[in-house]
Amino acid sequence: MSASIQIPDALSASVLSIAIVGPEDRRRKTVAGEIAGCQAGAIQEFSSYPHGHDYLQKMLEQNYDVVLIDLDSDPECALDLVGSICAHDSATVIVYSAHAAPELLIRCMQAGAREFLTLPCAPGAMAEALVRVSVRRPATIPSRKATGRLFVFLGAKGGSGVTTVACNFAVSLAHDLAQNTLLIDLNLPLGDAALNLGITSEYSTVNALEDTARLDSNFLSGLLVRHSSGLWVLAAPGKFLLVEASHEAIDKLLAVARKDFDNVVVDAGSRLDPTGTALLNQASTIYLVTQVSIPELRNANRLIGQYFTTGGPNLEIVLNRYKPGSMGINDEQVAKALSRPVQWKIPNDYATVRQMQDTATPLALQDSPISLMIRKMAGTACGLSVYPEKKKGFSFFR
Repeated sequence: MSASIQIPDALSASVLSIAIVGPEDRRRKTVAGEIAGCQAGAIQEFSSYPHGHDYLQKMLEQNYDVVLIDLDSDPECALDLVGSICAHDSATVIVYSAHAAPELLIRCMQAGAREFLTLPCAPGAMAEALVRVSVRRPATIPSRKATGRLFVFLGAKGGSGVTTVACNFAVSLAHDLAQNTLLIDLNLPLGDAALNLGITSEYSTVNALEDTARLDSNFLSGLLVRHSSGLWVLAAPGKFLLVEASHEAIDKLLAVARKDFDNVVVDAGSRLDPTGTALLNQASTIYLVTQVSIPELRNANRLIGQYFTTGGPNLEIVLNRYKPGSMGINDEQVAKALSRPVQWKIPNDYATVRQMQDTATPLALQDSPISLMIRKMAGTACGLSVYPEKKKGFSFFR
């Protein structure tokens, strides 16, 4: 333990809850001793980097004011941890290292760390860092903003119309319900949500997924484009790009987005495997979009059997382009093929959909049986028993 030092008034007046994450015992104990010389509060030590979302979530549920992270034991793992904590939590992250290479310092700050301590600590360095944390912390800690709802749209097969349904559902949330809503196009590499909405974007989902070290609210906001309905969109790339999106990258993108938006709607297309991601683990509702045809009902049955037989998120079946008795298949046979009932039946109206595609005007902004059903879906998703009616007009400025 370090020698006793003069404790600044700003620190003595406020006891911080602190966690130390460091696999190297001797270095971790040294840091704990430095902290103990500054304040009398409890210090929780973690002897390994938390691996996996559940472990990290349990750690963050302790609501630490400060998390100190050993950078030297595994720099890449440590930097990922810094980024995850800063994306999911309000704790101040301090990193400590025996080295002070400028490029390492920059990467730590980009990941979200607020302090960098070089070991061995100079006299008073730990106390000064904790004082800065105390000064930044409000006198009364505000209640944490509720995390935004996550709605995921999956297609049973390419061409099911998942993008059309997801886009119009998102527009209805933003326009009819006046909720702060983001649509993320994860239908990579050929997503066309932006095309459906008649917008163009300089940046795309790929920019977010390939630069997670910088991914925070400010960085994400610079990638978005706003539709005239009020909906914000993170578009798929305009060019064909082969992207290997890691589960960690997807989860961080969703975590950052849900901190800033009431609703995050994801067009996951028909190719993305949601296993092990927040898409499957944290969604408020997953909408499986299919049509009444043998191949699509078969694929939908496979997806249900793969992902939704052991509980998990709320799954709702959406029959798109629905026409009673089409293909000689009645509703009872559809429910039997899917092994569960259908919640939503979006009417078949080729002319209306074609007009939407030609004019890039969302169905949700028009009067039609399709738009009525989608507004019901959006209202129900938000817990409404009375569904929103179509507004007579809309403006970019709300």
